[in-house]
Amino acid sequence: MGLRAGIRDALTVVYEHRLARGLVGADTPRHVGVIIDGNRRWAKAIGLEDVSEGHRRGADKIADLLTWCDEASVEVVTLFLLSTDNLTRPEPELTPLLRIIEGVAQDLAGSARRWHLRAVGALELLPDETVAVLTQAEHDTRDRPGATVNLAVGYGGRREIADAVRSLLAEHAERGTTLAELVEVLDADHIAEHLYTRGQPDPDLVIRTSGEQRLSGFLTWQTAHSEFYFTDVYWPEFRRVDFLRALRAYAARHRRFGS
Repeated sequence: MGLRAGIRDALTVVYEHRLARGLVGADTPRHVGVIIDGNRRWAKAIGLEDVSEGHRRGADKIADLLTWCDEASVEVVTLFLLSTDNLTRPEPELTPLLRIIEGVAQDLAGSARRWHLRAVGALELLPDETVAVLTQAEHDTRDRPGATVNLAVGYGGRREIADAVRSLLAEHAERGTTLAELVEVLDADHIAEHLYTRGQPDPDLVIRTSGEQRLSGFLTWQTAHSEFYFTDVYWPEFRRVDFLRALRAYAARHRRFGS
């Protein structure tokens, strides 16, 4: 069994190098969104009773992913860590998950890291201690030169759009704009300027692990013209070779942007 595993690993390395060479000069995405999925199922599949261990193993994979994105010159990465729907999970599962997410934010904000972190989501729905960690991580990394990393925590696509419209209406009310005047000029760009990701390019590529083929409310507005890549691999087992396969699939597509 050890010999077989060694041979398999060696062949994977060879294949990985071949994939990487094939991507030289290929189109690469500026913004990659990742729906991190399958942590709990991975834990159950290997017989772990505590599903939090799956979340912990998944958390350990995030810095690897960001390193691979750096190698591919990806400028923005959005990680779907916790949806608004997830906030209804039982407290014995939700609280450890929040602590793990806090640990991720602190790790990625470490002094040796180059990434610029941003918390995106309905932070008012999160516990104060979680908000404090996310806010501190954003503050500590605001001047760093690396890729922008959006941590989507307490995030829901419909909620984001509703928040954007509320923000837009409040801004124009403060200016004294009447509703009739706003109706005359309102377009999609006005709403986009109030999204959590305002000022960033929309995601070119969205990756979802675990075999599920749906967005689950991830960047509902921003993914109108995104390319999607679904893999059966559970997130804790996601490897560089899987990421390179996603980039290869992206490079092979002819993007029409709805036309």
